[in-house]
Order: sequence, then structure tokens, then C-alpha cells
Amino acid sequence: MKPCKPHRLPLQELDWSKFIDLVGKANRYVARYDGLLQSIVNPEVLLSPLRTQEAVLSSKIEGTQATLEEVMEFEADVITSQSKQGDIHEVINYRFALLQGKEQMRMRPINLNDLLKIHEILLRGVRGENKSPGNFRKVQNWIGAPGSTMEHARFVPPAVPDMMEGLYNWESYLHHDDNDVLVKLAIVHAQFEILHPFVDGNGRIGRILIPLFLFHKDIIHQPVFYMSQYLESNRSAYYGALKEITDTGKWESWIRFFLNGVIQQAEKNIKQTRDIISLYDTMKTVMVEKTHSQWAIQCLDYIFSHPVFNTSDFNKASGVPKTSASRLLKTMEENSIISCIRRGSGRKPSIFAFRKLITIVNQ
Repeated sequence: MKPCKPHRLPLQELDWSKFIDLVGKANRYVARYDGLLQSIVNPEVLLSPLRTQEAVLSSKIEGTQATLEEVMEFEADVITSQSKQGDIHEVINYRFALLQGKEQMRMRPINLNDLLKIHEILLRGVRGENKSPGNFRKVQNWIGAPGSTMEHARFVPPAVPDMMEGLYNWESYLHHDDNDVLVKLAIVHAQFEILHPFVDGNGRIGRILIPLFLFHKDIIHQPVFYMSQYLESNRSAYYGALKEITDTGKWESWIRFFLNGVIQQAEKNIKQTRDIISLYDTMKTVMVEKTHSQWAIQCLDYIFSHPVFNTSDFNKASGVPKTSASRLLKTMEENSIISCIRRGSGRKPSIFAFRKLITIVNQ
């Protein structure tokens, strides 16, 4: 199989009639979700567990087996098997790469240099650390069954010169005005995956780009629109729709698949975010009533941003004075706000979980 030739962007001959019925609906649902995001007073607190879940799901597409709870427990100092730690570190890197992308975009729009920095973070100290992190590939790659040759590959990305030309064209298109931002996002994501510019990590970088692009275009006010759950649930259709582009040159089926995903994901995001807001409002009342403490909200904010935590970290980072911390933790446990995973002994701190929030994030 020969390397594919990427299309030039913007695309000149799209048949909008094949997906126009989804364009308005997708935009309405994303706007509704963004309206909800803007109503959140403290989005970093309430939405941080969703970022971790996205990192889990996106990494799962690439073969990792770590769950949301395992990642949170690892960060709370629960002993984890050596075999599981590699997967957990990949998830943590993904989350950090997404945050780094957000910070870079506060200073400037998306560009290729920033993409390299995100990629370096993604592969730092994990599987793939020997696969040229932070650099575009200088060799031909291909996708196929383990051990398959290029001749028997399922897909062969562009040769390096075509890839580099395609990347500069792709970067230029990021800042080009097109008819619809969500259709443009579908094209941006697909073209990146077709160019496959890294030796490893292309799928994860492509998925990180989705919320960053929407944030960059001011479509959402926080880069928290995640697609990995939809793409993981429809993995064969995902790859099939991408392959149709390179096999036939037709983009319409891919765009339709992507817009359907935006609608489904927006519906889920809206419900999940509402559930989190509702839980926060309910727990705010419960915490004040049960603890009778001026530190009730600091406690609540901490357990929302750290649904699994150890008592040492709580004492250091919650903002609650040490003299009040033990009493508040005891009150929360007695009122079933948090539950104990591991009782402290010796130098080992106790570990607690905020199960109500974890259940919502796992939906």
C-alpha cells in the first residue's frame, strides 16, 4: 500500500446537503452546554474530575486499562500494582497535556510549536518515550495488525514531505474562516489523524485538540467538551469513516458521523454537568447544616476537586486549619458524605472517597 496524499484545506467540493440537517442541531446543543458552563461560578473545582475521566477514556482507546477510580486512588497514595502504574501515568500525562494546551492558548492561538510541546508532555516517562516525543516523525509509519508490513497495512499516512506540507496547510486552516465551526472541527480532527504526524500518540493528540479548538474559537468558555466516550463506543465506525476519506476522497460521511457525535456528547455533557451542579448545591446545604463550620465550603470544594484523597493532602491543601480538619473529616464520614477506603495507621494517612461525585462522573 502506498502512502496516502492529504487533501488541501479548505475543501473545495463538500456536498453540504449530506449533513446540513445536523449542523444547526449540533450548534444549538453545544451553545446550550456552553451556557451551562458559563453559569458555573467555580468551573475548575466542579469540572476537574471530568477532565480526569476524559484522560481515562481517551487513553483507553489506545489500550490502557486504568479506571477513573484507580487513577484517583493512585494520586491519593493507594498502593497500585507495578503493571497498572504505567497505564495510570499515561492518563495523568494526558490530563496535564490538556491543561498545558489550555494555558498555551491563553497566550496565543493553536500552532504547530505548541502541538509539539503537548506531545512531549503526553509521552514523558511512559510507553512511547523512546518514540521521538515533541518531534514530528521523520520516518514512514503505517497502521495495521501487529507485525504487519507496509504492504499489508490498513492505512499508510502521507510520506514525510507530504506530511510536513500538509501540517503547514492544516495550521493555516485552523485560522481560516469557514462556513461552520463544528464542520470545520470535523475536518481539522480528521485531517490531523490522516497526517498522523507523530510516531506515537496521534490519536490522543487529535482528541485533545477537540476541546482546545472549540475553546480557541470561543465556542465554549472552558475547554471541557470531550468526545472520547463517543469515539470509544463507536470505534469501528470512527475508523471506518476516516478510512472512507482516504479511500474515496469523500468527506460527507465522516462529517455526519462527527456531528452526530457532537450532538450525543453535548446531551450527555449537559446532563452530567447539571447533575454535578445539583450535587454541589445539595451538598453545600448539607455541609453547612452538619458541620456548623466556617470551613464547610472549603471542605466541599476540596472533595469535589479531589474525590479520592488522603488526610495528609487534605490537611495541607484544603485551606482548613489543622485544628478543624480532623473534626470535619469525622463529621463528613459520620454523615456518609465521604467513605473510608483505607484507615490510617502509623505514618500512613487515611484515604477517603466522595462516592456520589464519582458515580456521576462515571455515567
